[in-house]
Amino acid sequence: MIRIATPDDLDAIAALHLEARATYYRGHVPETEFAGPEELARTREGWGRAVERGDVLLAERDGEPAGVAAYSRGEDGTVTLTQLHVRPDRWRLGVGTELHTACLDVWRAESFAEARLLVFEKNERARSFYAAHGWTADPDTPRSGTHLVLRLTLEPAAE
Repeated sequence: MIRIATPDDLDAIAALHLEARATYYRGHVPETEFAGPEELARTREGWGRAVERGDVLLAERDGEPAGVAAYSRGEDGTVTLTQLHVRPDRWRLGVGTELHTACLDVWRAESFAEARLLVFEKNERARSFYAAHGWTADPDTPRSGTHLVLRLTLEPAAE
């Protein structure tokens, strides 16, 4: 099941986020950038702002959070997928695809024509996921620091 996250979900979302990030950041960036109490507090605060806006979708399996996605609406007619994380023990079970599809449904319903995201360059799993879902390199701004910038053209919602 996919639903809009509420403030009651913040602790579970922050823990899921840190667990997922550790799998691709470990060995590439200092541990303090993705683990520890300070990072947990910062992460929870950031997710709290997105939850307040209503821009967080939560995937549940067996009554437990299995994945989470957040996005932000740009004034330039684009929407940005800011986060998409799946609990590592739920990888390869369709959770990420369901979250991605739910995001696309929301964005199309709101008439967005284009979406963008940043993906950590060394996160091969995520890069493959996004490529399989039609995301391509942004021709205008292909990178932002250690991240690649990807774009997706959104087809209008089916009538």
